[in-house]
Amino acid sequence: MPFNLKGRHLLTLKDYSPQEIGHLIDLSARLKQLKYAGVYPKSMRDKNIALIFEKPSTRTRCAFVVACVDEGAHPEYLGKNDIQMGKKESVADTARVLGRMFDGIQFRGFEHSTVEELARYAGVPVWNGLTDSYHPTQVLADLLTVREQFGNLKGRKLVYAGDGRNNVANSLLVGCAKMGVDFAIAAPDTLFPEDELVKIAQEYARESGSSIELTTDAAKAVNNADAIYTDVWVSMGEEDNPGMKERVESLRPYQVNAQLMAATGRNDTIFMHCLPAVHNNEVTSEVFESKASVVFDEAENRVHTIKAVMVATL
Repeated sequence: MPFNLKGRHLLTLKDYSPQEIGHLIDLSARLKQLKYAGVYPKSMRDKNIALIFEKPSTRTRCAFVVACVDEGAHPEYLGKNDIQMGKKESVADTARVLGRMFDGIQFRGFEHSTVEELARYAGVPVWNGLTDSYHPTQVLADLLTVREQFGNLKGRKLVYAGDGRNNVANSLLVGCAKMGVDFAIAAPDTLFPEDELVKIAQEYARESGSSIELTTDAAKAVNNADAIYTDVWVSMGEEDNPGMKERVESLRPYQVNAQLMAATGRNDTIFMHCLPAVHNNEVTSEVFESKASVVFDEAENRVHTIKAVMVATL
């Protein structure tokens, strides 16, 4: 069936149906093939894209810039000291100004309410490049990567080991549940996702025929896993928060190392990480540099999935 996503925001994958997510992944794969062939459709010719960054980034910033240029658009980077948003000017007023000048707005920052307010007032598509709650463009790249490795998504098993209540874990929970991927989080119970989000994801999983598991037993969780995924133990902006040392200590049993990879009982399990990684914290260098690691495929796929989101919604 045809999909018309023109004018849609991407704030969280909760707002997209499994069919629409599948469409974005299919479009990502097609645009990736075209780029590899040296073909650039320039579907965003003469578009202007605002890139608002409260938090710095390597992959998100570079992926949006390259995706814009590939498709003929002009990206304008707006760092936290480049505009008045949140200081002399409200988010709503900033949204209305930028919406008159730009064709689309990316926001990467802290409060999820900020990207929601931008979307409410901008009048143009707004895309979430990361908030403290969700990271949807990352998970689109993750799903594309899994499909490239195994040929399909439905029925696969992905296990997230580590801080189970951060933005990546939240978005994986939603994305996997919607797409029929069995999903487990192995973490201390103090770092499980919020109950409300788990209930929502369980409903998605019932509809797709997948399963959701929360456990404190990492070795049990990874049995027969297609993919083991992790992220940093202390997220950006949390470094100086009290209790970080205790959190790191509580997460050491969830380090992705050779023993945990072997606990899958398989020799084709892949290792995934959204990057940047702290080697020998959440993952050992041995695993990170192993043939099982697809972290740089994921990083590259940020370009293709972000390109698909912009092309589809513009």
